[in-house]
Amino acid sequence: MEKPGLTLEETIGRRLARDLFNGSGVLLASASSVITHDHIRMFRKHGLELTSNDIASTGPYAETGASVRSRMIDEAVLEAGRLFEEVRATKGIPLADLRRNVIPMIQEAISGDTPLFGLFSALQAKDDYTYRHHFAVGAIASLIGKWVGLERQEQLQLTTAALLHDVGKMLIPEDVLNKPGKLTADEYTVMKSHTVMGYELLKRTVGLTHRQALVALQHHERLDGSGYPFGVTENKIDGFSRIVSVADMFHAMTSKRVYRDPSPFYEVLFQMERDTFGMLDPAITRLFVEKIMHSLIGQSVLLTDGREGVIVMVNVQEPLHPLIQIGSSFVDLSKESSVYVKQIFA
Repeated sequence: MEKPGLTLEETIGRRLARDLFNGSGVLLASASSVITHDHIRMFRKHGLELTSNDIASTGPYAETGASVRSRMIDEAVLEAGRLFEEVRATKGIPLADLRRNVIPMIQEAISGDTPLFGLFSALQAKDDYTYRHHFAVGAIASLIGKWVGLERQEQLQLTTAALLHDVGKMLIPEDVLNKPGKLTADEYTVMKSHTVMGYELLKRTVGLTHRQALVALQHHERLDGSGYPFGVTENKIDGFSRIVSVADMFHAMTSKRVYRDPSPFYEVLFQMERDTFGMLDPAITRLFVEKIMHSLIGQSVLLTDGREGVIVMVNVQEPLHPLIQIGSSFVDLSKESSVYVKQIFA
């Protein structure tokens, strides 16, 4: 039976959790394959049904197979996890180890000409959100730092601050941090305190600047004053904190977490675009969205209406509504307001 509330066509773009065979034992599709229309036709031809156990959660970027970059990032996340667990145990920052063993891996992850979707796919958290999120926000913030023209030393300071932005969560009780359901009001108050605790921890760490500590304090603040812990507004929020807020939100929305699955591609970028009106820094957010969309030219995509095509052009004025080639025809999404890019295929 199909997963309740999900048609067979709606499994397109999701990843298989196991190998699928026909009745004669012939392999039809291997585990980790991203389901396409061709798969659906083949499954129907062989009378094969999909259950919820056959489908693995996948975020807005579906990369087939493990790349060298993915394996490197997996190893870096394991090392970052070990060091952040040290923070939990000692209430101190192993700064020298982070600089020696993790920061260079972040720099390597964002180097070269590999398409952004490959990086984002590798950074996308599966069942290791707590640790991968630290590394991912460090990498994405470092990329943004490059794009806005930071000098190398300043970019390295940003990378370190972004890597440590959520370090205060290592001081939050694990039953609250990893709770699968909605937090109570009291639990949410405890969770929000990670910003202040992280700030205090970084502020007393030799080798870190006050500006870097501010990132831990301010990454949930919003320009319109709707954030926490203090509800400060525009000119009181540091530039590093503004960059990390964008990176933090993007990675959180594109990752599987204990209480929700990753959001579809178009929902993530449209939400971020909406948040430029009062919440996120508009210049940083628009630059981020434009860079992502332009990097996707030539990539295969799945649209929200089930059609598959290739992005051939991105409109500078409306980057979230690109021109898509489907077979021999073209679809201008700026003229089809109800259709969006749902997922990117590697």
